[in-house]
Formats: sequence, structure tokens, C-alpha cells
Amino acid sequence: MSDADEALRELAENRGCKLVKSRVRTPGKGDHGRFGLKDSKTGREVFGFGKKGLTATPSEIADFLRGNAAATWKSSVGSTKRAKASAAKEKSAPKPKPEPKLVIREAKPGDAGAIAALIVALGYQVTPIDIKRRLAALAKPGEPPLVAALGALAGVLTWHVTPVLHRPRPVGRITLLVVAEGLRGNGIGAALVAEAEKRLAAAGCGLIEVTSNRKRLRAHAFYERLGYERTSYRFAKAL
Repeated sequence: MSDADEALRELAENRGCKLVKSRVRTPGKGDHGRFGLKDSKTGREVFGFGKKGLTATPSEIADFLRGNAAATWKSSVGSTKRAKASAAKEKSAPKPKPEPKLVIREAKPGDAGAIAALIVALGYQVTPIDIKRRLAALAKPGEPPLVAALGALAGVLTWHVTPVLHRPRPVGRITLLVVAEGLRGNGIGAALVAEAEKRLAAAGCGLIEVTSNRKRLRAHAFYERLGYERTSYRFAKAL
């Protein structure tokens, strides 16, 4: 190499490139006197390569190495590496499990244990055996209890159609509604009530009533948000 070529080679090395010079010795033939640059680490062609050989003059090589083109090339190489690393990291990282979807369905005998736990938390003493027996009894007249499943069982509702003399149409009643303590406020109770309303309307009811203990103030506010109004007192006597 001449001194000029040697200086160009050193400049290329300082920029992370390898200088490639045409091997054609005859002036005017092929790519005689032309140069190209390759990435010194990967061997990737960076500048001065064409379909018919090398294309860059010494001054074009120098301008490339000294100017913004080299900086742009380095930046793009770095960005490509970072993008590949990021993509590999994302590919190897486990995908988060999808959030469970809320399902409203009729209760099954296998739900007895979970339903019993919900009712006990409400303050009543029941066992899974009690619940399994009562589920069958309520299902016979076509009024199966409803449950909300959010992965695990999250709530339960029971409903009843009551024919009355003083009204032209039966009265529907929601006789129990309980949602797991840690899941309240997420729309589970509202979804259960909406399904009960749909079934009571299909059964011909013209009114839906709900009874709620005086101390359950949160429950009162919940029903009022759903459009229920306080209409009467409820009296009870133990037998």
C-alpha cells in the first residue's frame, strides 16, 4: 500500500472498519483504484460496494469515515444490536397469564364447599353437605342458584318466584347474595343480580324484591345503585 492508502487504512481501523482495496492492477479496468469498507468485527459490507465491485474513491472513503455517515452507520449498528437484544429478551420472558374472565352460571354440586365458605363468611352456619342438599332442592322447581366464577368461585346468588294474590304478576325475590370479601366492588355482585333479573323477568315477574339486614349498610347502598328503592319494613319471627 502507498502512504496515502496506509493512512486511509488507519483511519478506517480507528472507526471500527476494515479497508478493502481493489485487486485489479490495470488502470481503466473493472474497479481499479476503488475502495470499500467492511465492519471489522462482523465483516459486513458498510460502504463502497456495488454489484460490479468496489465503487468508492479514496476521498469518498475519507469523507465517509470523517463525516456523519460513519456516525450514522455506528448508531444504526448499535440500534440494531439493542433491538435484537431487546427482542430476544422479550421472546425469552414468560408471557403473563391472562386475567381470568368472569363467568355467571348455575351452581353445581361440586361448588358446595366454596358456596358454604362464602355463606359462613356472611355469618350463617352451614356445611358443604347442607349446601349440596339444598342446591338439589332449589334446582327442582327451576330456580337453580347462580354463581360467579373468576377462576375460583367468587360469589353466589339465590332467587325465587312468588305468586301472590294482591298483584297481577308474580313477585321475584333475591333471597341471598354474597361476594367474596376481597373481590367486592369489581362488578361481580352486579353481574349476578343482572342474571337473576333476566331469569325473573322471563318467569313473568312484575316486581323484584330484596331483603337485607338492617346492619348491612354497604349492601343497601349497593342495591340502591342498581335502581332498587326502600319500600317497606320486614318483620321476622323465629319458629
